Amino acid sequence: MNKENLNAVILDETSFNPGDLDLSNLLTLNNNWQRYESTTKEQYLERLKNIHIAVANKVVFDKILLEQLPDLKVILLTATGMDNIDLDYCKAHQISVYNVSDYGTPSVSQHVFSLLLALFTSLNAYQTMTRNGKWSQSEHFSSLQYPIRELSGKTIGLIGYGTLAKGVEKLALAFEMKVLIAARTGSISAPDGRVLIDDLLPQVDVLSVHCPLTPLTNKLINRAFLEKMKSNAVLINTARGAVVDNAELAHALRDGVIAGAGIDVLEQEPPPADHPLLAADIPNLILTPHVAWAAVEARQRVIEKVADNLKHWLSQT
Repeated sequence: MNKENLNAVILDETSFNPGDLDLSNLLTLNNNWQRYESTTKEQYLERLKNIHIAVANKVVFDKILLEQLPDLKVILLTATGMDNIDLDYCKAHQISVYNVSDYGTPSVSQHVFSLLLALFTSLNAYQTMTRNGKWSQSEHFSSLQYPIRELSGKTIGLIGYGTLAKGVEKLALAFEMKVLIAARTGSISAPDGRVLIDDLLPQVDVLSVHCPLTPLTNKLINRAFLEKMKSNAVLINTARGAVVDNAELAHALRDGVIAGAGIDVLEQEPPPADHPLLAADIPNLILTPHVAWAAVEARQRVIEKVADNLKHWLSQT
């Protein structure tokens, strides 16, 4: 294959680059780039026709599409998850697939603690109170209307113990928190250094989720699960939305089963307008739009890793 005549496309650039990244290390590897801000399902085939190199984030490369792309040689994902790719088809037809990993630990870890600190200091409530003029109407210099707690001495439980969870653990220790690591979901015994989930839940002041979505973890965190936690504990989820039963979490927060939640991921993204966690009457919920990974430095690392993956593929071609 003549590397000078390869056609390359970026299908959904604004999903990872709103205009603040330097793509030069990637773009200089090929002379024939087409770049699109986003690509709908109806545009997949048109934009991938005669393409050899495809860079994508959430574009679905299923068998039906791949069968119509005889020229496609490599898919370069700007994400870790590969569930949007028919990997069996790609393997059978010599289409290389690369993902990126270990790029977002500082970003995710700080987002976990942004949510956690906001919940523990009632940050949103105090900001709203101040903006509404209630501080100006106060009799005292300081308002103690909402609870404030220290992280020091509190216990954080981690479900999942990969790179991201270890980044959260590092920050937790800096805040002088005690860290408990859950045994794998479904375990009947805990290896050294870990705690069975049912034993962990009553002990934690914070539960932070970092496990993958599997049949065992799908809706793992439901009403019965939350009822095993302290009523003043908080839940943080920056992993996969469907690990938490979103409807049951909404009801649990309304009923005071736990004290609060910081959620960055939902089972459907973007969510429908009537999603249960978008309701206006849920107390002590901070909901962010899947941005824990998205610090500019983390997204720049994504691009550098995609460029490295393309270099590797070209060296093997």
